[in-house]
Amino acid sequence: MAASKLFYSEGIGRVSVDAVAEKAGITKRTLYYHFESKDELVAAYLEARDQPNLKLMAGWFAAAEGGAAEKVSAIFAGLARSARHPKWKGCGFLRTTAELAAMPGHPAVRIGARHKSAFASWLAGEMDQAGFETPQALARQILLLLDGAFSASLVHRDASWFEDAGRAAHALVSGHPRKPENRQGA
Repeated sequence: MAASKLFYSEGIGRVSVDAVAEKAGITKRTLYYHFESKDELVAAYLEARDQPNLKLMAGWFAAAEGGAAEKVSAIFAGLARSARHPKWKGCGFLRTTAELAAMPGHPAVRIGARHKSAFASWLAGEMDQAGFETPQALARQILLLLDGAFSASLVHRDASWFEDAGRAAHALVSGHPRKPENRQGA
């Protein structure tokens, strides 16, 4: 989608509807036939990123060898690899939300919040299956490390923030209490 490439690479405030229409090879009128407003187009951009991003991170988690700590670390390692790509611009959900901070009711802000909540819920389920106490709290703490790494790596243009955050997440998961029935052999 032309809008996705433009919004991700340049930011939503810098991209006009005219630019999206031109990149898509359609008229502005045709674009407005499908999207009533730029706000709706921005929301569709994030909606289209939601499941692919979640699937990518879940794939890194599932493919990793070892226990939960190693699997969580694999997410950070995957993001560090992504952040080293020259076209990487950070988390589209966080960047869009930051651009729309004065508009908390904007549909794209709601989609961004839903995306982050879905990631935390998925991760809490994984932590619950792995036998950890308070899996929702653990997932939220990991998400804080993740979003902090997104921010720091973008500000500093240095992917090693993901690696440092991955080590912190590994330590966090390794030291997190397990449910009584899962404490033996942990």
